[in-house]
Amino acid sequence: QVQLVESGGGLVQPGGSLRLSCAGSGFTFSRYTMDWYRQAPGKERELVASISGSGSSTSHADSVKGRFTISRDNAKNTVYLQMNSLKPEDTAVYYCKVDVATRHYWGQGTQVTVSS
Repeated sequence: QVQLVESGGGLVQPGGSLRLSCAGSGFTFSRYTMDWYRQAPGKERELVASISGSGSSTSHADSVKGRFTISRDNAKNTVYLQMNSLKPEDTAVYYCKVDVATRHYWGQGTQVTVSS
């Protein structure tokens, strides 16, 4: 079965960095676009970044462009989100997602808190 497991969240000061990881299993990882989403308290879940199966194409939300970078290592079945210059408004639970056979699969999420 498809499984996604995120890691790497935590508490960081404004201006700091974190790298999130999402390990996938139960599907042919390299064939699928992977997405990172986030959900802040009281807000809707929003798309942060996407990466194609090969890694050759990426996109980032305007709110994180220039600060966050999505990447993947298909040999390790893992997608990453490098987050630099973090701001308090980046505080949220971060999720990875994959669509396989018309179904959406989500990880359990990892909390990122940006605070001094």
